[in-house]
Amino acid sequence: MKFRKRNRDQSEVFTDSLNDILFILLMFFLITTTMANPNVVRVGLPRGTKDTKAKQNIVVSIDKNQNYFLGQKMIDKNSVDSFLSAEIRKMKAVVDTPTVVINADTTAFYGEVFRIMRIAKRDTAKVVANVK
Repeated sequence: MKFRKRNRDQSEVFTDSLNDILFILLMFFLITTTMANPNVVRVGLPRGTKDTKAKQNIVVSIDKNQNYFLGQKMIDKNSVDSFLSAEIRKMKAVVDTPTVVINADTTAFYGEVFRIMRIAKRDTAKVVANVK
């Protein structure tokens, strides 16, 4: 008896488009990794429950010439503490926790911005700093 070998169809994997797919994936990963900044420190930021802006009860502005303004009124650098404390006390009669918004120029001294923040925190007011 003669047994014949059967010619079986061999299954093949169609790999013609594999190069295209791998090239597209490679480009995608190269682009996305350059977008991610590796020098960023991850910090857990608090999430608010409401999307409302803080009411601007008291606005302190520092311009590029280191001039201080409480609202629209220009005040002396040495008397910022007393004027701000008095304004916070006045606003506490109306609002439970007044908000102090600090608008500072980018050339303003950070030490002065922090000093105003400390004064506002000492008098139990909320502080929002806006450096432009």
